[in-house]
Amino acid sequence: MIQSLTLKRKQMFAMQRHINYEAPLEACGLLGGKDQVVELVLPVKNAAESKVRFKMDPRAQLRAMEQLESLGLEILAIFHSHPRGPSEPSPTDIEEALYPVVNIIWSKAGRRWQARGFWIEAGQVTEVPLTVQEV
Repeated sequence: MIQSLTLKRKQMFAMQRHINYEAPLEACGLLGGKDQVVELVLPVKNAAESKVRFKMDPRAQLRAMEQLESLGLEILAIFHSHPRGPSEPSPTDIEEALYPVVNIIWSKAGRRWQARGFWIEAGQVTEVPLTVQEV
């Protein structure tokens, strides 16, 4: 289990740009890196095109995974948005969590997006701290 995840402010902005672009639909993508430090944000098309569900487009997801592998990076996290909440994993998120990675959920807190990380395993959810560096 990943105990914490470190990201740069610009990576948070990259996710937020993708989420804003896709709103009001859910947006999704992958984060790659090493040793719990994110190095790359890869937005992936939401094939579900839904306001309440995401399903990564299989071809786009495969291309993103291949790109990470070619750079020697691991998948550290999957991110997606909950444009109308909640700020934690939904029952569907918990049921469909297949990869041993951090799940970052973006939700609205008033007018602003917030991100929270979660480890989901065997139906159990544990919050994972996200450390954001300014550099």
